[in-house]
Amino acid sequence: MDAALYSTLTRQSGLMREMQVVANNIANISTSGFRREGVMFSEYIAKMGDGPSLSMANANTRVVDLSQAGISQTGGTFDVAIQGDGFFQLITPNGPRLSRAGAFSPSAEGNLVNFDGHILADQGGAPIAVPQGARAVAIAQDGTISADGAEIGRIGLWQPTDPLTLRHEAGVLFSADALEPFEGGTMLQGFLEDSNVNPVSEIARMIEVQRAYEMGQSFMDQEDRRMRGVIDSLGR
Repeated sequence: MDAALYSTLTRQSGLMREMQVVANNIANISTSGFRREGVMFSEYIAKMGDGPSLSMANANTRVVDLSQAGISQTGGTFDVAIQGDGFFQLITPNGPRLSRAGAFSPSAEGNLVNFDGHILADQGGAPIAVPQGARAVAIAQDGTISADGAEIGRIGLWQPTDPLTLRHEAGVLFSADALEPFEGGTMLQGFLEDSNVNPVSEIARMIEVQRAYEMGQSFMDQEDRRMRGVIDSLGR
């Protein structure tokens, strides 16, 4: 295959991956606590013997936008939004995970869990339980939870020990090699943080990526016709 086709093919593969990421962002415009992703392109250059070098695109790195999103009032007793940095820690079957999605509810055992049943952790990494029959539950801005006037725990805010190890998993979950408590964020009861996806910019980006992909496809089609014409001419 011609070197130009190799280069274009790797670029097309990267653009297809970026299109999938942008489509996922658009699908999660209304997902509470979702963080938009992008794709980072890098260039790989290989020397081709005595001839010119071959440049190929690499788009395997996904970048997460951790910027603060807006918040919406829900009035839910166990809905909590974070203002500032930090994450909730969730206890999952695969180990601790981080999230900015703060919609919780008491489980049958009394533990606060999210929609997937993952348990919300306190500042020490232990489950937070709400007494059954509690009538008035209040959550202070520092995460302290009180039931009928008695303090029962404190929601912890966490961050990765090494920010470079933060990895975006499915949905609104993040993992990291190690976690540490975070001080400085503010929690608001009865609110949820929105997705930080900007619909207008994401749709504009999708159109831009689609046009770039179509241009690459057009070039490959032209190269294919050119090579077929050369082969036909030499075969006569």
